[in-house]
Amino acid sequence: MPARLRLALFVTGVLALAAVAGVLLFAAGGRTTSGEGFAGAVRPPGIPPEEFGLRDEDGHMVRLRDLRGHPAIVTFLYTTCRDTCPLTTQQIRQALDDLGHDVPVIAVSVDPAHDTVQKARAFSLKQGMTGRMRWVLGSSAQLQRIWRAYGVAPQTALESHSASTVVLDAEGRQRVGFPTDVLTPEGLAHDVAALERAGA
Repeated sequence: MPARLRLALFVTGVLALAAVAGVLLFAAGGRTTSGEGFAGAVRPPGIPPEEFGLRDEDGHMVRLRDLRGHPAIVTFLYTTCRDTCPLTTQQIRQALDDLGHDVPVIAVSVDPAHDTVQKARAFSLKQGMTGRMRWVLGSSAQLQRIWRAYGVAPQTALESHSASTVVLDAEGRQRVGFPTDVLTPEGLAHDVAALERAGA
C-alpha cells in the first residue's frame, strides 16, 4: 500500500475517533463526573447532619429532620441580589424541570438584616419558585450555625457571600456541592437522580 494512502487512512481514522468522542461528550451534556459518579464535588465523608429549626417565609418551621427520606437541595441566597442568586435559582428550577418532579429546595438567607418575609416571597415569585423553594429566615445569630456547618460566609457590605449549592442525601448528610460558577441544571439533576436511585 502506498505511503500516501496509509497516511490518508490513518488521518481519516483519527478524525473518525475524534468525531465519536465529540458525539459522546455532547450526549453527556459536556458533564464531567467525580470518582463516585457525581457531577458536583463530593463533600468530605463524615460531616454529620446539622439539625436546625427556623421559620420560612410563610411562618412554617423548617427542620432538617423533616427533609430526610429523600435527597434535598440547600442553597445560600439573599433576596436583594441581582446576579448570582437569581442565576442559581434558575439553575435549580431547570434542574427540577429536568428531573420531572420536585425535591425539597431550601434557600438559607445570607443577609438576615435585609431578607424579610415579604422580600423572600417576592424573590420566589419573580423567579417562578413559589411553592417549589422555601426560605430559611432568622437573625444572624440563628443562621450562623447553618452557615458554619456548610462552610458559608454571609453577605456583608464589603464581601460577597459564599455562593454554593449542596445536595443532601436521604439521611440529611452533605453529599455533593456546587460552587455557583460550575452549577448547571444537568449536573444538579444528574446528582439528585443518582442519590434517588441509590436510595441515599
